[in-house]
Amino acid sequence: MTHHHHPTPLLLGRTDNELLWHRRRSLLQAAAAWVAAGGWMAAQAQSRSNIVEVRGDVLRNGQALTAQGSIAAGDRIETGPGSTAIFAVGNSAFMVRQNTRLALEGDTPTAVKVLRVLTGAVASVWGQGTDRQVILPTATAGIRGTGVYAEVFPELDHRGYFCNCYGTVDLAAGNESVVSQSVYHQSFWAEPAPRDGRLLTPAGAINHTDEELEFLAGLIGQRTAWQIAGRKGTKDGSGQMNYPAPGGTTPGTTPPVPTAPTRAVPPPPGDTSTY
Repeated sequence: MTHHHHPTPLLLGRTDNELLWHRRRSLLQAAAAWVAAGGWMAAQAQSRSNIVEVRGDVLRNGQALTAQGSIAAGDRIETGPGSTAIFAVGNSAFMVRQNTRLALEGDTPTAVKVLRVLTGAVASVWGQGTDRQVILPTATAGIRGTGVYAEVFPELDHRGYFCNCYGTVDLAAGNESVVSQSVYHQSFWAEPAPRDGRLLTPAGAINHTDEELEFLAGLIGQRTAWQIAGRKGTKDGSGQMNYPAPGGTTPGTTPPVPTAPTRAVPPPPGDTSTY
């Protein structure tokens, strides 16, 4: 088996160590035991805890959360410094980074309809379904079966970052909207105020890895688009598995430009679109 070395993704306010959580032996053992015990099928039936791992200080509705507890739609989750939570609700799996506040909303305990990220970051993989949203202070994403990464930067006036790692997403900010169809990380900034007249601007793939999404997909019996395809693309935020075409040119590598002005949007200062 060959292992391709993929460079560390561009990090903005996070550390390499934060992105390596999926390699911890204790977590791999916990996940294997969780899956062997029926995992998300049992969690959906609420016959066992749906928490794969809790590390550090994690609150559920203001109370300390333990690995024996459970999380349901309707709950508010908060992680402290150096703390993380990995869990599944219904047919969706979540990894919550440190210093994050979020709310899960839904009609029933096991059906999350809305993931509301107030601050911090969440990686999530969603099974097939309709009428579900990831909501940031600066944008709303309507999602179907997909893997996504969302982050809110409080120090940047709650600027939002949203990556459609794979799948189809309807992303909207203010009166702008775009349909993102991705097989390999299509990324956007959701600006708190217009930047060059735009609220949705292209971004590079930052602060998350393929392996994190693969781990979450595995918890709910899924595989990512690149695992199914058996290949990867260039992690430039374009969402495509692009390879040099004959003649050495690479097919289009820019995210779809949201509705209204059709000119290309340069990345914001300090944002690089490649690793």
